[in-house]
Amino acid sequence: MVSLPSLNAATALPIKPLPATDVIAGYRVRPGHFLLNGANVVPGGVSFTIHSINATYCELCLFRRAQQEPFAVLPFPENFRIGNTYSMIVFDLDIREFEYAYRMDGPYDPQRGLIFDRTKFLLDPYARAVTGQSVWGVDLTPGFSYHARVVEDIFDWGNFHTPHLPFRDMIIYEAHVRGFTQHSSSGVRHPGTFEGMLEKIPYLQSLGVNTVELMPIFEFDEMADERMVDGRQVLNYWGYNTICFFAPNTSYTATTEFNHEGTQLKKLIRAFNEHGIEVILDVVVNHTAEGNEQGPFFSFKGLDNNIYYMLTPDGKYYNFSGVGNTLNCNHPVVRQFILDCLRYWVVEYRVDGFRFDLASILGRDTDGAPLSEPPLLESLAFDPILGRVKLIAEAWDAGGLYQVGSFPSWNRWAEWNGKYRDDLRCFLKGDGGKAWAAVQRITGSADLYPPSQRQNASVNFLTCHDGFTLHDLYSYDEKHNEANGWDNTDGANDNNSWNCGVEGDTDDPAILALRGRLMKNAFAVLLCSRGTPMFLAGDEFANTQFGNNNSYCQDNEISWLDWSRLETHRDLFDFVSRMIAFRKAHPIVRGETTPALCGWPSVSLHNGAPWNARMDEQTRQIGVLFTGRNQEDTADDMVLLAVNAHWEAHRQVLPELPAGMRWSLVLHTACPDPFAAGELFRGNSLEIGPRSVAVFQAVSGRT
Repeated sequence: MVSLPSLNAATALPIKPLPATDVIAGYRVRPGHFLLNGANVVPGGVSFTIHSINATYCELCLFRRAQQEPFAVLPFPENFRIGNTYSMIVFDLDIREFEYAYRMDGPYDPQRGLIFDRTKFLLDPYARAVTGQSVWGVDLTPGFSYHARVVEDIFDWGNFHTPHLPFRDMIIYEAHVRGFTQHSSSGVRHPGTFEGMLEKIPYLQSLGVNTVELMPIFEFDEMADERMVDGRQVLNYWGYNTICFFAPNTSYTATTEFNHEGTQLKKLIRAFNEHGIEVILDVVVNHTAEGNEQGPFFSFKGLDNNIYYMLTPDGKYYNFSGVGNTLNCNHPVVRQFILDCLRYWVVEYRVDGFRFDLASILGRDTDGAPLSEPPLLESLAFDPILGRVKLIAEAWDAGGLYQVGSFPSWNRWAEWNGKYRDDLRCFLKGDGGKAWAAVQRITGSADLYPPSQRQNASVNFLTCHDGFTLHDLYSYDEKHNEANGWDNTDGANDNNSWNCGVEGDTDDPAILALRGRLMKNAFAVLLCSRGTPMFLAGDEFANTQFGNNNSYCQDNEISWLDWSRLETHRDLFDFVSRMIAFRKAHPIVRGETTPALCGWPSVSLHNGAPWNARMDEQTRQIGVLFTGRNQEDTADDMVLLAVNAHWEAHRQVLPELPAGMRWSLVLHTACPDPFAAGELFRGNSLEIGPRSVAVFQAVSGRT
């Protein structure tokens, strides 16, 4: 029986044992802890709390494990309700022996969005664990309804310290928990799990990344859209269809964690932090897995459908998410729910930040109109619990609201800089008329962000889960999503990619060499740009999705990282690792520092010739010089990034340095070993090879 102490989240004081006041369905009960949402262990029992504005009746249903019919139903007496909140302590429950759900009744008027159904079992939105989801890829039995489990927190964080990396010092590595190690080549003991990812921490350290952004790990149902396409199973692999916002995805665990759900995830986060790696969660608080009118009915629809979802005047669902429904994020009830959720993950899981999927939805009013100062975004920006975590917005949505450079931030929100991706992709493959845009992106996107925001605003990326991998960006002109089953109509068409002359695989050594050089160019520019760099897991060893740019449903070799490519593309891995180390060694690349003693500006342009800032439609060669000084250093630091995106070689002439300094060539991607190119470099100019990048630094000594 339960006899563990518990804490009141509102007061952080021990909850004193309370006597029962009634008996319902054979169980001793009393009014519960109204300020404790969800199911919480208290002395002698469990406190169950849930709220609904429009419900007229609520009952708690208790189930034996894996059973679909309750063994006990406990209606909430009227005196167990305060305001719109129902709360009841049920004594003498063994948390290992039961699951729970609710049923509610209330008005039924679909045109007003009221669709209460007393026959439906409802999942607690504050559930810490969801039953029936623990085995990946196993379809739920007919008639299945989601239940929740009570979770006992037994994890000891010990002497825990989060790295608290400055935003501009982060190097973000976006990864899918399952896809990261599921492939047989991963070599881990627990593939496709949190434990499998933990086994790869030494690898991530050797690469040099210091922030891991995990694609959705909230509980989701990968079988929700399961289909067969040409004899192959496809399902909801990415996980952008949240079932429960407080529960970790139990199918990512190596072993079952009955009533201790989250332990393996906490272990992973602690290990990451102990090795200096922060953890950012990709959160989907813009929609749920309940979908539209044809979707399932298991939680919010039965609690307060017209409050949790944006509804049209006739009671249908607005679809700014592109997947059926849209959470009504700026309604006070939903806003509080989201705030509770994020606070929970920071306090209980110690996560370091959040990336918000389709974040522009979070700035829409209850009728879908964009707000200039959205209450939710402001609340998250100033919340004291969230005060030191990173808040990163995907600053657009499926309804056409694009806010890159204008997302409401209060100097707290950063953005996925989609313009960085688009402009640099075009410039690096040789498109004309893109030089000015490329310079803006490399130097911190001053055209998008004011000086007060610039150092913490832009997440620079060329690849992410959504789109081509870096290898495929230079191997395919067109998407190849036939395996998804939509006749290749899904996925973006504006990829700004180039196949280098052959679509897909080739054994032509010249094309393979060009593709390898272009991938190195991309990493060199990304890691020498001001802002926070991010890249997709596997790009560092040329992982491929075989031209699929929308692999959301591919739980197979299309999406899994093929670790054998680490050996065949070891040169690329080594290049990326050395570029990351170079970035870490030069704060002037990451952002403005103490002004240089020589008086040169923090950023200057040298497009082929010293101090040349001219650009036109034909400009395909740029030179960006970063200059500054660390406070503890007496010498200036200078790094010049020279990019030749043209198909012909061009000479880069370097500015004359102050007395006592000379230029050193750090790398030149035109060379078989880019970092060995500097051994023969002397003087103040270099012929930059076709479609190549060179990086120079100023060092002490004579020319």
